[in-house]
Amino acid sequence: MSFTYRGLQGRLEKHTVTEEEVNHQLHRLQQQTPRITAVKDRAAQLGDEVVLDYAGFCDGEQFAGGTAQNQTLVLGSGMFIPGFEEQLVDKVPEEKVIVKVTFPKEYHAPELAGKDAEFHCTIHEIRLKGAYELDDVFAKEVGQCDTLEEMRTRLQESMQAYADDRAEMELQYQLLCQAAETLEVAISDEELESGIDQQLNTLRAQLAQQRLTLEMYCQFMNTDEAKLREDARPAAITAIRNQAAVDTIIQLENLTAEQEDISQALALVCRQNGLTMEQLRDMYDAEMEKAVTNSVLTSKAVRLIRDAADIAVV
Repeated sequence: MSFTYRGLQGRLEKHTVTEEEVNHQLHRLQQQTPRITAVKDRAAQLGDEVVLDYAGFCDGEQFAGGTAQNQTLVLGSGMFIPGFEEQLVDKVPEEKVIVKVTFPKEYHAPELAGKDAEFHCTIHEIRLKGAYELDDVFAKEVGQCDTLEEMRTRLQESMQAYADDRAEMELQYQLLCQAAETLEVAISDEELESGIDQQLNTLRAQLAQQRLTLEMYCQFMNTDEAKLREDARPAAITAIRNQAAVDTIIQLENLTAEQEDISQALALVCRQNGLTMEQLRDMYDAEMEKAVTNSVLTSKAVRLIRDAADIAVV
């Protein structure tokens, strides 16, 4: 079988974002973003959110872990030691308050369990949490737009751009897989095991973003790591074949990563991660340089496949 990466057939499945989808996203933002209003004409009440500093003392000594600044707390939420929150009711901003409590006997810190303590507190701000109406105020404070209509338009444009990017990425991936299928690749056991390791490492990273571990995931899914490794084999084989196709195209087409390409790639890394170029330079080492170069070359190879393909837009 000869390696074929030009003249492939592909389908670009475009999706037009609907008004219903935009409305759904607006409602999600409304639910996820409470409206916080400063209270300036009364003392704190149960249900208020307060911003406070506190320092804890036990037996006349300040104890570790009992100090915080600009801590937010909803009074009556039960998040702090029993009796703590109620003693902040009827207090006003900048008033010095000494809160007296007794730690529970089963408290997680044995050295404090069952002991009396004092917290020296200062409330800096009292706030109310409420729900936004879908109006121009919501657009200004959440969407940084002058009107709700402007926010709706910007949201639709953003969602459409995202949908278009996803469709293009899916097309390029399918074309790369097509090309890789025509390339004869011998995969050793060592390469396959390494590829499976990479699949599981990717899963670990995704789980870590949700504060989960692979062990926790296995418990939730009623599986084990051996089964996960077996399930990861097809994806690992596809990834290895695709990388071999990319490497072959780079070689056949004499593709290179020019300095301008590298600079553009680094600028994209900065935008995606909220970094300045100076901050990125502090982290830029030989390993990162290699990764960025490989990314540039891969993008060029995949773009070549895409540009040489016969694409039907659906």
